[in-house]
Amino acid sequence: MQSLAFFNNKGGVGKTTLLCNVAAYAALFLNKKVCVIDADPQCNATQYFFSEEKLESLYNDDTTFKISNAINTIKNGQGYVQNVTTTRSDAFGLDIIVGDPEFALSEDFLAKDWGDAKGGEIRGVRTSLVFADLFSKLSAYDLVFVDVSPSLGAINRAILLSCDYFASPMSIDIFSLKAFENIAKWMKEWEDDWKGALDRIKEQSSIPNLNNAQVKFLGYVTQQYLAKKDASGQRRGVAAYESIRSQIDQVISDCGLDKNIPQKPFEIGTVPNLFSLIPMSQSSNKPVFSLVSSDGIVGAHFAKVAETKHIFGEVTKNLLERM
Repeated sequence: MQSLAFFNNKGGVGKTTLLCNVAAYAALFLNKKVCVIDADPQCNATQYFFSEEKLESLYNDDTTFKISNAINTIKNGQGYVQNVTTTRSDAFGLDIIVGDPEFALSEDFLAKDWGDAKGGEIRGVRTSLVFADLFSKLSAYDLVFVDVSPSLGAINRAILLSCDYFASPMSIDIFSLKAFENIAKWMKEWEDDWKGALDRIKEQSSIPNLNNAQVKFLGYVTQQYLAKKDASGQRRGVAAYESIRSQIDQVISDCGLDKNIPQKPFEIGTVPNLFSLIPMSQSSNKPVFSLVSSDGIVGAHFAKVAETKHIFGEVTKNLLERM
């Protein structure tokens, strides 16, 4: 099993839409066994996967396993959760650990125990590895994709501490460039803190044997730009976007995020502005490339839907090649 977080501390970059469609492509066309963890308290991925009726049923059912269940047992002093179950989305061809707004309440708990971990307390270390334990219980899957909030907070730190990889969806603007600098500085700080924490543990044998601090940056996916085809038929962004886009790889190199990427370009792929297809996909609770006439597709939309299969397919294949 390989785990991948879609992470950018700048919001509004189309992170959840990208994750859900990439995960669906891997499941439906590459025959991968996929689980998506909705670890964003806004629960946008969960809302994308399920209809309003299904959501009401899930949240009214006390037996539904939600992301908050993974941490509530350790918050209550009962250790790591023992029984992890998922919810199926047939339209996307994958399983989900559904999101939960209550998960936001874990931020302070994880921050406090991170402080304890830095002091060499084993309990704080165990808490910080709660997602590593969760991933270990999903070993039957080929891929685990994690949707996270646009935050440099304790929840995302604990998730990235336990993930194998992360990739950054981004819009092409100056703020996205600054986001890479923030991410690199934040990660360097917590990596140093974590190494110091483990060194301070007196009984090294008491440290859980779980994946930790091995996360690798795979690159970025540019999204939501305006594009047109050149004389050769290649899709290219308009000049204003290309001006910023040309700076991205250098910014990544300058801040040191490229240490695990063998060579440029760092761009994994690109998704142009798909306009009305995205809300149609969301309201239909199915991938963009699965939309049909009954979902409101008419005229030129059919060709656009067919094109999205190629667009998301290229991104997915490139991601898996880097993993």
